[in-house]
Amino acid sequence: MNGTERKNIKAGTKVKIVQKEHQRTGQLTEGIVKDILTSSAIHSRGIKVRLVSGIIGRVQEIL
Repeated sequence: MNGTERKNIKAGTKVKIVQKEHQRTGQLTEGIVKDILTSSAIHSRGIKVRLVSGIIGRVQEIL
């Protein structure tokens, strides 16, 4: 599923995100969405979320 559309992501969804400091390397972090931080419906680089663990990043994959 596409991580650039807000409608595809809900609290409790399992996702892979890229943190800002890992954007160059593309290293992904897996976790469960706690909050959606992007207010717009679509974002070209991925919807920004906060995971249950507190890590913030942009959704690259929805699992």
